[in-house]
Amino acid sequence: MTDETMALRQMLEKGSDATFLREMIGFAAQRLMELEVGEVTGAAHGERSPDRLVQRNGYRERDWQTRVGTVELRIPKLRKGSYFPAFLEPRRMAEKALTAVIQEAYVHGISTRSVDDLVRAMGMEGVSKSQVSRLCAEIDDRVRDFLTRPIEGDWPYLWLDATYVKVREAGRIVPVAVTIAVGVNADGRREVLGMATGASEAETFWLDFLRSLARRGLRGVKLVVSDAHEGLKAAVTKVLRATWQRCRVHFMRNAVAHAGKTQRRIVSAWIGTAYAQEDAAAAHAQWRTVADHLRPKVPKLAALMDEAEEDVLAYMHFPAAHRAKLHSTNPIERLNGEIKRRTDVVGIFPNEAAVIRLVGAILLEQSDEWATQRSRYMTLETIGAVSDTVTVSLPAVAA
Repeated sequence: MTDETMALRQMLEKGSDATFLREMIGFAAQRLMELEVGEVTGAAHGERSPDRLVQRNGYRERDWQTRVGTVELRIPKLRKGSYFPAFLEPRRMAEKALTAVIQEAYVHGISTRSVDDLVRAMGMEGVSKSQVSRLCAEIDDRVRDFLTRPIEGDWPYLWLDATYVKVREAGRIVPVAVTIAVGVNADGRREVLGMATGASEAETFWLDFLRSLARRGLRGVKLVVSDAHEGLKAAVTKVLRATWQRCRVHFMRNAVAHAGKTQRRIVSAWIGTAYAQEDAAAAHAQWRTVADHLRPKVPKLAALMDEAEEDVLAYMHFPAAHRAKLHSTNPIERLNGEIKRRTDVVGIFPNEAAVIRLVGAILLEQSDEWATQRSRYMTLETIGAVSDTVTVSLPAVAA
C-alpha cells in the first residue's frame, strides 16, 4: 500500500469537519503537483531514470487560501527552468484537480454530500449526484475491465462470501446482496476473481455468478469455502463440480446455540478436538465420538453434527499446510471489513451501479496489493500437492 493511500486513510478517520476538508484539499493538490513535476522532469520523485530531463531542487512553501482556510503547499522546485502548479492559475487545470479530488474521495467511501463540500471548499460550484457519477466514468471503465478480465490458469481454492448494502430503488430502500469471489491459483497467488449484486442469495443467483466466472475461464477448482447456503452448495456442484467447505467458524456459532449458556465453552472445546487431529480419518472418528457423547443430553446438536460432518471437515482432505486458511472464510474477513467500512460511510447507494463502482474499486485495489506482495499466499511446493487425486465424494444433485 502506498504512503499516499495511508495518508488518505488517516485523514478519513478525522471526520468531515473543516480540518479534514483542508487536509483533503492539500493531499489532492500535493499529489497533483507531484504528477505534473514527474511529467516535466521525466521521472517520479526519487526515481533513477536515464530518461530524466531535469533534477529537482527541493520545495518552496506557498499558502493557498480556500473557503475552509489556508492550505499550506510545498511546491517542487527545479534546478533548471521553473514550475508553477497549473491549478493555482486562473481557470487552468481546475477541472483536472476537481476530477482528481472527487474520484479519490468517492473511491474511498466519502458520501456525495461530503464530495460537494470538497468542491465548494475549492471555490467551485456544487456538483449533483449525476455529475459525480459522470466524473467517475473513468473509475467505471477500470472496474469493468477488472471484473470482466479473462481468468487464466487453474484455481484450486475459491472463497465466496456476501454482504448486504442498502440501495434506493423506485423510491424505496432495498437490501442488495454483494458477493465476492477470491481465489488462489496454481502459483500460490491470491486474487479477487469477481463480484456480483443481486436481490437475494437464491440458487439462481449463485448459478449465474459461478457460470459467469466459468465463462471467463475459471477452472481447476478443488475446494470452495463459504458460509452455509443450500443454493450455493447446489450451484458449486452443478457448475464447478468441486468440494464444498462449510465455514467452520459459522458452524460453531450455530452449534453452541443448541447448548446451554454454561455448557457452550465445554461443547466448543469438545468439537474442537476433531479439528486438532492430524488427518481426515482421525478427525472424522473424533467427530463421531463427540456427537455420540452429546446425543443423550443434546440430541439436536448431535443431529446437526451428523448432518454437517462431511462439509465442516472437508478441508481435512487437503494438505496440512493449507488447512488453517481453508477451514473458514476468515482469510477474506479483512477484505469484507474494508468493504463494510467504506459502504457504511455512503449509507444508502443511489443505484446498483454506484455499489459496483465503489466495491469494485476496493476489490481492484486489494487485488493489486496482493499482486505486488513478494511472498505467495501458499508456497509452490504445497500448492503443487493439490492434484486431481485430492477429491472428496460429492452427493448427487438434480440438474
